[in-house]
Amino acid sequence: MLVNHEEFRTYVLSRGAALLRVANQLTGNPSDAEDLLQSALATTYLAWDRIKDRSSLDSYVRRTMVNINISWWRRRKLDEYPSEELPDLPVHHDPMYRHEELEQALLRLPLRQRTAIVLRYYEDMTEPEIARTLGISVGTVKSSVSRGMAKLRGELVVPAKEPAR
Repeated sequence: MLVNHEEFRTYVLSRGAALLRVANQLTGNPSDAEDLLQSALATTYLAWDRIKDRSSLDSYVRRTMVNINISWWRRRKLDEYPSEELPDLPVHHDPMYRHEELEQALLRLPLRQRTAIVLRYYEDMTEPEIARTLGISVGTVKSSVSRGMAKLRGELVVPAKEPAR
């Protein structure tokens, strides 16, 4: 195995932060995101010589992260159980809370919907690029994004602005 260590190192240094953001969106947890990215980069390193099209490296790493995250998700035990009563939720108008609320709403989406939304709106990928990355049809990407966005809109109610005086 003749991996060009410097080329791989340069790639990781230049794209690591962006890939970590994707990993964070996929996992919803900074520590898990670091682990996910590290695992994906280790897999990429082992496949480095087989990746002929260097322009597709981001797609390769993202797809690897999605696959690893799915594997991890399948292995996790259910830590939350349904309840008859919903807890009272505080009302917050802090923009940082709204960001956290969005993060939590994303985590409640099914994996395919969350992944499609993250790739579409956080990574600014086109629907055909997402379809290639995930190995699904463009129609499936469109329906996943549409259904996921509908669920997010249903959960996230934007507070009304006060009228200007």
